[in-house]
Amino acid sequence: MPQPSRRPFRKPQERKPAAADRGWDSVAAWYDKLVGESGSDYHRHVILPATLRLLDCKPGESVIDVCCGQGVLAKPLLEAGIARFTGVDASPRLIDVAKSRHGGDPRVSFVTADACQPGKWADGSHDAAACIMAVHDVPDAAALFANISRALKSGGRAVIVLMHPCFRIPKHTHWGWDADQKIQYRRTDCYGTPLEIEVTTHPGKGTGEQTRFHHRPLADLLTAIGRGGMAVTASEELYSHRRSQGHGPFSKAEHRAAEEIPLFLALKALKP
Repeated sequence: MPQPSRRPFRKPQERKPAAADRGWDSVAAWYDKLVGESGSDYHRHVILPATLRLLDCKPGESVIDVCCGQGVLAKPLLEAGIARFTGVDASPRLIDVAKSRHGGDPRVSFVTADACQPGKWADGSHDAAACIMAVHDVPDAAALFANISRALKSGGRAVIVLMHPCFRIPKHTHWGWDADQKIQYRRTDCYGTPLEIEVTTHPGKGTGEQTRFHHRPLADLLTAIGRGGMAVTASEELYSHRRSQGHGPFSKAEHRAAEEIPLFLALKALKP
């Protein structure tokens, strides 16, 4: 009986960033309005609680937030008693917003830098690192993970949260309704091929701002983390906290789908 073929690991064809990559600068105002100072609805109820739980920071530790945006992680970490917070992001506009909100605290510093390129910020001085909802936004995940590893002390830990690569691929995953079974399902049109997908930030407004979403299969992501110098030791699949307020088969199906199909994936990795 023929054996199924085993697809070998292939290094994704990463798009190399331009020399002056400014990250999400062109959509900074939109993104800040979406996330704000304390995070979006999903940040507050799902993403940040999981991040803080997995980071498990202790008083006196130093933490770096890679691709920090407007610094949404700074406040809860400082409240947890860490001694030093460093945020790194390629967007000068988002870094300016972060500085305006947290720059007066002597424990806080922000650096404008491309996280996929070598930088002095990756200096091996941090106890922990976070990279929240950004892996799918950068063109070179392998370089990102390698720099996160370089930023950590030996024995340091990193928490990475991203759109779930099996269920959240813009334009290629969709909700569907099975009228016979009365279930809501998640359809995935493709998965195994790395993709670069343009996403419009203001659908229907015609203003033209776009970001690029980089889909990578889970095996490629895990291998890239390992090649970057870290080992994944824990993971959590994160589900929506939202529930339908209605009644009937649609509401029941939506409720079940929210409990069964995760939106985000959280990975915890250690640097030996």
